[in-house]
Amino acid sequence: MLREIWLVCRKDLTIEWRARVTLVQIVPTVLLVLVVFAFAFDANPTLLGAGAGGLFWVAVLFGAVLGSKRSFDIEAEGGNLDALRLGGLAPAAIVWGKATALALQSMVVGVFAAAGLLVLFSVTVEDWLLIVAAGLCGTAAFAVCGALYGAMTVGLRSADTLLPLLLIPVAAPVLLAGTRAFDVALGTSADQGWSWTALLAVVLVTYIAVGWAAAGPLLEDA
Repeated sequence: MLREIWLVCRKDLTIEWRARVTLVQIVPTVLLVLVVFAFAFDANPTLLGAGAGGLFWVAVLFGAVLGSKRSFDIEAEGGNLDALRLGGLAPAAIVWGKATALALQSMVVGVFAAAGLLVLFSVTVEDWLLIVAAGLCGTAAFAVCGALYGAMTVGLRSADTLLPLLLIPVAAPVLLAGTRAFDVALGTSADQGWSWTALLAVVLVTYIAVGWAAAGPLLEDA
């Protein structure tokens, strides 16, 4: 299973390396989202700084939706998904291979979004370790959800609108916990940042546990 997961992950990363869609399209789109909010709240720097953590996670979630949609669009074209399954790969391995690749791509998007946050919102990081821990857990959780719902909606005509409609509500706990953790790391809140990060980790483990049981049947039904 691990070998098959790695094969699918490597395939997706190779396609991404050649197409560079994440760097050329998704990252600029995420940065544009931050720029729009920066202009919208420019007249109120205090409000801009207070909402920086939440805006980061909204932008990263938007990038995760775009990445998840493209990841399965590649397989829907030309019967690639059927070819993978006929090649002997387990359905669960296909989903988890894609989730792993999506997690790595989402982390790249998160790094650029964090850099944009520091430049556009003029915030100061007071706890880098908290930022990194919360960012890794949150982006991985987005990737797991994106892979599961991407497998559920692959090949559907309404996938463009159905995927975000399904993904965003499930990602709400990540948005909440990630925002609270970032607020503490950026010095805009005196809350318990590591408690919120621990909640992010619990949410991630829960998503993985549910996804491990559902990944195979989801792709078989699709």
